[in-house]
Amino acid sequence: MTSFAIFETAIGWAGIAWNDSGLVGAHLPETDPAVLRTSFARRNPGAVEAEVPPYLVSVVEGVIALMRGEKVDLSNAPIDLTRVPEFNAKVYEITRRIPPGETLTYGQIAIQLGDRLLAQQVGAALGRNPWPIIVPCHRVTAANGKLGGFSARGGADTKLRLLAIEGAQAAGPPDLFGP
Repeated sequence: MTSFAIFETAIGWAGIAWNDSGLVGAHLPETDPAVLRTSFARRNPGAVEAEVPPYLVSVVEGVIALMRGEKVDLSNAPIDLTRVPEFNAKVYEITRRIPPGETLTYGQIAIQLGDRLLAQQVGAALGRNPWPIIVPCHRVTAANGKLGGFSARGGADTKLRLLAIEGAQAAGPPDLFGP
């Protein structure tokens, strides 16, 4: 059975979904908690809203702290990788090791997978990431200082906001008035 919970953060309502094997999903903050309920119901038919189980309380606390701007390591949060293709699981495991405030490129992850030509497939896997924040796909950027895509609501603006919250040197256009 899949359960989910929503909770308030400094930038909106976020949520997690879980089963007996761990987290099956996470949702980035939204202004309306009803959006999260609808999303979890669509992605997990039959899911029920419930209290966060004790083994996931630290994950919720970590997401809340991260949205306040604290550097939090969520790499040990239990996730259920059985629901994703093997390639995606490998991408997610590498991505989970990127510390808050740091970034890797799609190509750097592809090299860690053994073939730099896999960069597009890395991007595709991250575009299907069911655990944003927990698997910090916002910390993955394109080559040559470009931001790269972000499939969550708000797209690149959301990615930039998350990187700014973490204090990361976000890739993107240079600041004409900066140092």
